[in-house]
Amino acid sequence: MRTTTTSTDAGTTAEPTAPTGPAAKPATRRRTVKRILLGGTLVTVLAAAGGYFWLDATSDPKVLGKAECTAVTPSLTATASGRATTGDQRAVCTTLRALTDAWGRADATGYGEQFTADATYTTYVGTHYQGRQDIADAHRALFGGFVEGTGLADSFLGIRFYGPDTAVVTSRGDTYKGARPSAADLTKTQTYTLVREGDGHWRIAAFHNTKRQNVMERLSFLWDPATAPEAEK
Repeated sequence: MRTTTTSTDAGTTAEPTAPTGPAAKPATRRRTVKRILLGGTLVTVLAAAGGYFWLDATSDPKVLGKAECTAVTPSLTATASGRATTGDQRAVCTTLRALTDAWGRADATGYGEQFTADATYTTYVGTHYQGRQDIADAHRALFGGFVEGTGLADSFLGIRFYGPDTAVVTSRGDTYKGARPSAADLTKTQTYTLVREGDGHWRIAAFHNTKRQNVMERLSFLWDPATAPEAEK
């Protein structure tokens, strides 16, 4: 670095000056590289964010189901022991309605009563409950904690009967507060297996809940279209 001298009444002082010539080039190059890296990082972040929001905006499923369970056209499969009827569909739907109503009341006992004594219940985080009492006790805690004040929404995809005493119901579903979400906004896919018990009532023998990863699903369909379900192509 060069210095210049300045004369004052107090004497002569030296003042630093900015480097010039070859000594200034490394600093200039460093500033240029930093600007390029910062600009590249900013562009990458914006591109990634834009890509995510585009995937999210285009990931709504095509098959949204029916808001009313009784509006679904069931598969009434014949077996040697008989055939399920539309009355059985109404009874199955009544059980699922009772389940939703019990959730809305935060009634853990009423919720558990819609399951068989030995029912299994698997949540979207993989927690596995075994038996009606286990299911009721867990939901008693949930209704006072994580899901306090929520409602339960379903949009029904299908009902299949395997003989007169077994039914499989698939749906989209979610918990919510305030206004009920639209079918496209329901974030989980659910499977209920119901059986008719000796007292004539239909109860849930197994329930499985899966969290829909909508962006990952959309990305996988773009990457390999053959993986998409036929109804979603």
